[in-house]
Amino acid sequence: MNAIEINGLTKCYEDFKLDDITMNIPMGSIVGLVGENGAGKTTTINLIMDSVSRDAGVVKVFGIDNKDCRFTSLKNDIGVVLDEAYYPEILNAKDVNSIMKYTYINWDEKTYFEYIKKLNMPLNKKFKDYSRGMKMKLAISVAMSHEAKLLILDEATSGLDPMVRDEVLQTFNEFTREEDKTVLLSSHIVSDLEKICDYIAFIHRGKLVFMEEKDVILNKFSLINISKDSVSDIPKEAIVGLKENKYSTEILVRKEMVNKGFKSEHFSLEDVILFMAKEVN
Repeated sequence: MNAIEINGLTKCYEDFKLDDITMNIPMGSIVGLVGENGAGKTTTINLIMDSVSRDAGVVKVFGIDNKDCRFTSLKNDIGVVLDEAYYPEILNAKDVNSIMKYTYINWDEKTYFEYIKKLNMPLNKKFKDYSRGMKMKLAISVAMSHEAKLLILDEATSGLDPMVRDEVLQTFNEFTREEDKTVLLSSHIVSDLEKICDYIAFIHRGKLVFMEEKDVILNKFSLINISKDSVSDIPKEAIVGLKENKYSTEILVRKEMVNKGFKSEHFSLEDVILFMAKEVN
């Protein structure tokens, strides 16, 4: 079963169009949503949550259309962290607990304060005095404390220092050890996604370029470094993207389409995304 099913999702603004997005997010998986700023990641998340109205297409969460009246109660099973955390400025972490226990049916006060302690959050400091990183840690603590089955996270690790980021990512990874729990994580930090994601969805300029298993993506390609004179030896249809240096050319190629004699350099998921972004510009 899929946790989220998106079919033909479209949203038009004056200067941007999210264009015919179709993808399924399997139950029990961690899916990374990657793309440049303005690519459509946040728009996609807002449309999943029905916080903005779609122009076309269908979104189902746990089999329920998000336009269905049942979707409102289903939100108890969804933990959300948006790219900005919004709480009244005068509240502190203890105040947020007092409010959330009347907001979510399954609010777990003990779990909430465990996350607050784990993420080294002050109990009495007012939200208006929080750094961006502290705001994100508070939002993560809330999202993880009401027995959610689905986490939807928009740049949730942004603003966190590397050690805390790594700890938070591990928490998301542990969350999906139960087969019925799923994470959709949007981030511009591709290395974070590479650490924990099962699938990667790449959105570029409002279009879904691919959604694929992470390991399959990395196995599909090779990064070769050859002289400029040798570029013509590579079949054009094998070239995903290239970058010319002073004395040589780096080329990301589809592995099965080139001679096995070419030595592949080390490359990362971020390299694949950057080369593909140049290809589809």
